[in-house]
Order: sequence, then structure tokens, then C-alpha cells
Amino acid sequence: MSYFRRHVFFCCNQRPAGEACCENHGASALLAHAKARIEALGLKGKGAVRINKAGCLGRCDEGPVLVVYPEGVWYTYLDEADIDEIIDEHLVGGRPVERLRLPD
Repeated sequence: MSYFRRHVFFCCNQRPAGEACCENHGASALLAHAKARIEALGLKGKGAVRINKAGCLGRCDEGPVLVVYPEGVWYTYLDEADIDEIIDEHLVGGRPVERLRLPD
């Protein structure tokens, strides 16, 4: 078994003004929300879930984006409600959220 059951990477890249980037959509604030929610649910740590900040994940034009491993499921999101849905459905329930999923 892997050290973490699931590993989530949030793109928090900041590009020069005028260029598409995830940070322009509040990625860092939503990353903080996800971390707090995972901890509140008791899902943080070994054998559970790890939430990480990442630099550019190469999909800023589709952003903001995050990716969940080991499944390799890519998501876009708008707000805390979307993050909560990803946590509840995918990270807890094991079911990807199709309405937020990006194509592979």
C-alpha cells in the first residue's frame, strides 16, 4: 500500500498579468479550504489523504485545476462547494465527480 491512500495536487501557479493561471481563480485559498476540511474529517496523514500545493501542472487554460492520485483524475472547480463535493464524493466515497472532471 502507498503511504497515502490518495494524493491531491492543487495547481497554485501565478503567471504574469494577462496570462491564464490557476492562482487568478483563488487556487491557494481553495487549497487551504481543502486542507482544513480533510483535517476536520480526520483524513489527514499516513494511510489517508495528502493535499499539496503544486507549481504549474500544465493545464492552466482549463484552470483552476487539481489532480487526484493514484487514479490520475483531473478536476476543475469554482468554489468551496465544488471542493467539498470532490472531497465527499471522490476522496471519501471513491466516486469521481463527473461534472467537474477534465478529460485525460
